[in-house]
Amino acid sequence: MLRVRLICVGKLKESFYQQAVEEYRKRLGRYCELEILELPESGDLERDGAAVMAKLPAGAFTVALCVEGKLYTSEELRDLLSREMNAGVSRLCFVIGGSDGLSEAVKRRADERLSLSRMTFPHHLARVIVLEQIYRAFNMLSGGKYHK
Repeated sequence: MLRVRLICVGKLKESFYQQAVEEYRKRLGRYCELEILELPESGDLERDGAAVMAKLPAGAFTVALCVEGKLYTSEELRDLLSREMNAGVSRLCFVIGGSDGLSEAVKRRADERLSLSRMTFPHHLARVIVLEQIYRAFNMLSGGKYHK
């Protein structure tokens, strides 16, 4: 089964975000093994970046969420996941920075840079959006109708 790691800088405090994350964790359970890592936000972008780099699995296809990343449609994200799985990738890693974003080192290490929108969202909401889009992609790949 595909292993997906979501690395997040900052702790999710609000219960409504926690509930949404748990809902998507439950839904994703049929498609992948999901691991969510929360790293403390230090206020130092380079220190936070080093902590993220230490948690990136060797050989994982890594996607950094950042404002300068590519805007994907849900179908394009589905195609990206499909392409990587068909290429034999068994680990995917998505990285969400803290309130100051991601260090340049993390962005350079990433295989892909993804932007959720040209709008600005709280990084805690980004966690929910990313999980929802990963779920949507897997649902489409399995022939589901969730995306319609």
